[in-house]
Amino acid sequence: METTNQTGSVSEFVLLGLSAHPKLEKTFFVLILLMYLVILLGNGVLILVTLLDSHLHTPMYFFLGNLSFLDICYTTSSVPLILDSFLTPRKTISFSACAVQMFLSFAMGATECVLLSMMAFDRYVAICNPLRYPVVMSKAAYMPMAVISWAAGSAASMVQTSLAMSLPFCGDSVINHFTCEILAVLKLACADISINVISMGVTNVIFLGIPVLFISFSYVFILATILRIPSAEGRKKAFSTCSAHLTVVIVFYGTILFMYGKPKSKDPLGADKQDLADKLISLFYGVVTPMLNPIIYSLRNKDVKAAVRNLVVFQKHVTQ
Repeated sequence: METTNQTGSVSEFVLLGLSAHPKLEKTFFVLILLMYLVILLGNGVLILVTLLDSHLHTPMYFFLGNLSFLDICYTTSSVPLILDSFLTPRKTISFSACAVQMFLSFAMGATECVLLSMMAFDRYVAICNPLRYPVVMSKAAYMPMAVISWAAGSAASMVQTSLAMSLPFCGDSVINHFTCEILAVLKLACADISINVISMGVTNVIFLGIPVLFISFSYVFILATILRIPSAEGRKKAFSTCSAHLTVVIVFYGTILFMYGKPKSKDPLGADKQDLADKLISLFYGVVTPMLNPIIYSLRNKDVKAAVRNLVVFQKHVTQ
């Protein structure tokens, strides 16, 4: 493997993953594989019912279909690579494949941040301005909103990936991660990365800070509107229309805050344990959230549950 310090001369990277813990690799291979299959099945069913059931041809379920497709893309950009690394003694990835994987993973994460805020706006209009909902959230409005989400995430990822992969890399080119995670790759650069750090900071504000504020303000108005509904049944019905989205938001952003907000250990032995813990948290973050999304929407949404039941009944009639 080339390890010279000239830009672009590195032909491949080594993914460290769980190499220091070989006994864990087989266990996590089975666990992550099962979770990945659940992700494909759960999100695939959600996409199917939102396309086939005419009752779900609304902006909320259109965004839900996008979210499910995004979760499939996000996990597929990294999970097969992770599973392969658990079985392969030499865990390497080419420079170009690393760049592609970094782009896809970052793009899907950034897109989900924007998409969740679009879904919050949809719920805000539906509850706070129900009479204007058909006009505000018409097809001419919600289709471009989804396109903007995907385009913004892809553009941000293109910028960050280009900046990261244009750096000169030196040393042994070992990425202390399961995938080409951008922060782990930046640690290998033998050049000033201040531009990358500033760019990442701005991107975090745009794709994490602003959506969180937007979603928070949306739900302040939503809750205020719900509390003004006189009947308990009316309040329950109104809240049920946004409870699934709110749960997904809490899981998504709560995990991010837990990952990056916890204190770092200064003790060398503690640092080793924390390094393993950080890897496992990152690993499960990449599969748990996409796995939970269809479960949350299926359990907390009557329309989705009814559509899934209808699909199952239809399948039984077809197979008989």
